[in-house]
Amino acid sequence: MCHVMFEVGVKDILDIFLVAVILFSCYKLMKQSRSVNIFYGLLLFISFWIIISKVVEMKLLGSILDQVVSVGAIAVIVLFQEEIRHFFFRLGTHERANRFINFFRPKKQITGDAGEEFRHSRSEVSPIVLACLNMAKNRVGALIVMQNDLPLGDFVRTGERIDAILSQRLLENIFFKNSPLHDGAVIINSDRIVAASCILPVSHDLDIPKDFGLRHRAAKGLSKETDALAVVVSEETGRISVAYDNEFKARVSAEQLEQILMKGRI
Repeated sequence: MCHVMFEVGVKDILDIFLVAVILFSCYKLMKQSRSVNIFYGLLLFISFWIIISKVVEMKLLGSILDQVVSVGAIAVIVLFQEEIRHFFFRLGTHERANRFINFFRPKKQITGDAGEEFRHSRSEVSPIVLACLNMAKNRVGALIVMQNDLPLGDFVRTGERIDAILSQRLLENIFFKNSPLHDGAVIINSDRIVAASCILPVSHDLDIPKDFGLRHRAAKGLSKETDALAVVVSEETGRISVAYDNEFKARVSAEQLEQILMKGRI
């Protein structure tokens, strides 16, 4: 009669906990896209491989599965390249990671009246707020991107380079319906309009409300790939929405928009 003794130590508990955290993080990431069924299938295949190779110890089938798993790592990278890229982006732009990075790379911060730290000054965001309010009143569609830490050169090159001082009138003229630059996004860095009519990646997430148009999907698509803040003015409803870190905040008031733009995040 065999007695199998399992000695579980602190290291084993930590090991199981870390694996569970990684799997849960992968599940959350896949759930945001349409790859969650592939993730389920991958988990079932790995479970089947462990049972065959480690538990039942079938040598022939186990050796075949071992070869499939060794090559499967490359297949996983190909299948989930967008999700893996987004995972490392979120990891690098996480608040705690930024604190560590900013220890070596000091970042300019502006202190408000209440002692709160802001990324942008009120003078930088005021033209954007006023332009958005005026365009919302007149039902003029707009998509405005505020650059934060990550450069947006790839998206700037898809549009028309402007490199002009930020102003309310210039923003409104760009998004005027008869303007040749009104389609696409305006990219702003600090107090300058860098480019207009820029093409952004469109999000295909299924959780986006159906009353949101292409501008909203482009805003969320950019916020998923970068740390930029995207402001959308709806042409149909006149409502102002903000996208950041793959999340939306809809029906934003003037005061909320100003605070969000100054913080550089939702």
